[in-house]
Amino acid sequence: MLSEPTYLAARVVAPMIEAHFIRHRAAASAQQAVNLGPPPSAHLVEVMIDVAFWASLRREEGHPPKISLALLEPTQATQAVEFTKRRLIPYNLLKLAPAVELPGIHLGVWYDEEGLYVWGTATGTPPLCFVLEVVEPGLLVAKHRRADGFGKFVNVAILRGEQLQLVDIENTAVDDCPALQKFLPEPGLPDAAGELDTVLVELAGVMRAHGRGGLVLVVPTESNKWQESIVHPMTYPVLPVYTGIAEVRQQEQAKWEWREEIQRAIGIVGALQPWMGPPSSPATIICWPLGRR
Repeated sequence: MLSEPTYLAARVVAPMIEAHFIRHRAAASAQQAVNLGPPPSAHLVEVMIDVAFWASLRREEGHPPKISLALLEPTQATQAVEFTKRRLIPYNLLKLAPAVELPGIHLGVWYDEEGLYVWGTATGTPPLCFVLEVVEPGLLVAKHRRADGFGKFVNVAILRGEQLQLVDIENTAVDDCPALQKFLPEPGLPDAAGELDTVLVELAGVMRAHGRGGLVLVVPTESNKWQESIVHPMTYPVLPVYTGIAEVRQQEQAKWEWREEIQRAIGIVGALQPWMGPPSSPATIICWPLGRR
């Protein structure tokens, strides 16, 4: 039988997460999306969060666990590695944590008549598959891949001890805050002629991976007046301006080819991080690493 959760925040957030996945699966089905992850029930979500939370507070050989759990069957996972079933309890998660600390590796979790169990590891999950990440002691993040599989994970909820934060860009609470809405990414993913929002999110992810900090400015292309607030001379200028992202966004090609090309271009910009202007109008991205100005 499934164990009775004792982490109160898990019980509070589980129905909200279930509703999030139901809503997004309905939207994805309307767009004829296929190969989606299994819909997580509130009870399964509650148990997974509860076990992961208590495991996060323990230590193995002096180290807190860093774990990513994915609710799916082995046949739905990418490069699945199966081993003997291990019940989903804090002790087992603590022992398995060192094997999945590297980014991109998940512990696969499924259930039978006796409850939830860990069946092995996976390096990839299908879109809208419930993923729970243990970031640090007491800090958990519930997330999933987008319906079409492009880009970074979408965060659904963040739990830090007794504190709970839902991350919902469709929340009507921001309907009366147009200034805030301008800085939130669109619910869907753009095509090559789409909005700049997702590009900025992907770029921020690449820059964050350096672990050294960074800064991104979005400035108008029709005026150089913004340069009056910048200390000159500009350090590490790129001449001519790198236009890789803009060129990819304007190309006519298959969707999967566009994704690969634009992610490659974003990786180049995020890796260099000096002054450059990748996108076309209405804005130009200017970025540089902190500590090099």
